[in-house]
Amino acid sequence: MFELGSWLLQTCLARLARACAAIGIALVAPVGAPTTASCLPAATVGDVTVWKREGHLAAVVFRAGMTIDVDGAPRAYHPDDRGALNRLSHAGRPGHWWALATKDGKPVVQGPADPAPGYYLSMTSLQNPAFAVTDPRRYVDASAIPYVALPEAVTRAGGVRLGDLVALVNQTNGKVAYAIHADQGPRNRIGEGSLYLANQLRNTPVPDSVGIRKSLPDRIVYVVFPGSGDRRPKTRDHIAAAGAKLFERWGGTAALNTCMR
Repeated sequence: MFELGSWLLQTCLARLARACAAIGIALVAPVGAPTTASCLPAATVGDVTVWKREGHLAAVVFRAGMTIDVDGAPRAYHPDDRGALNRLSHAGRPGHWWALATKDGKPVVQGPADPAPGYYLSMTSLQNPAFAVTDPRRYVDASAIPYVALPEAVTRAGGVRLGDLVALVNQTNGKVAYAIHADQGPRNRIGEGSLYLANQLRNTPVPDSVGIRKSLPDRIVYVVFPGSGDRRPKTRDHIAAAGAKLFERWGGTAALNTCMR
């Protein structure tokens, strides 16, 4: 009798589920649907709280502005700043160049066959080891690829690695973009993205010569997905497609309410 009752119950539930599906109602949450788990504070950078949400798809979330990062772009730096996207003083100093590729301790100057002859070769933390350190293709081009630079506090708190994917939401204009974690940011500053990424999130293009300044207001939400990359640079198309799938699985903009307090 018990087995018959169990069979009848399962049959009724199956029929009810089919009937609900026919009119667009989900009887139970679909496989992979976001959980209602809330975020917990994981770190603080300046006055910005970094949250971490566990669950079916973990994420590190914070809201900040966006300073433009031009590292890796062919015209990022020039010996006399002429026509450069940023001032050379922001790339380091003799003996300690943190944004320039060097050979024998001296910055590498791009040659006639490179994208920007006469400009210094700028590097990013994320690199393609298939190319030499003097080859521009080794680095992630800030003018062509959407990427973010994250401080150590974020990567340490969430187990984030170079190459992981990020979804970004501009809460001012509603624009959504996807990026790859490609550069290491300063320890005391949070909210930094490539020139290409900034243009995706803005209503108007960034001026051709940007320098280091805040491009976007403090209403950009960063959703970083730990372990989503393989520590290798990716194409724009790959970043957009893979990032969108992750963000949808996580719950999209609706899920931000579980973190943004």
